[in-house]
Amino acid sequence: MSTLKLTQIGNSLGVILPKELLGKFKLEKGDELFVTETPDGFSITPHNEEFEQQMELARKIMKENRAVLRELAK
Repeated sequence: MSTLKLTQIGNSLGVILPKELLGKFKLEKGDELFVTETPDGFSITPHNEEFEQQMELARKIMKENRAVLRELAK
């Protein structure tokens, strides 16, 4: 577990991520982090879990309807 401190950045507050966390998450300047509220608090991840779920559902639908999609593509 890492402790992060809020710091003043212009008129806003920000969090400085230690180099170890940046490396672990494979983050670079300009990357986005996604904050999700959970029953236990908040989760911060380098990917959008909702989008991942939607893509998994889309992959399943495309696999099940492969023949139909091929015909439509003609």
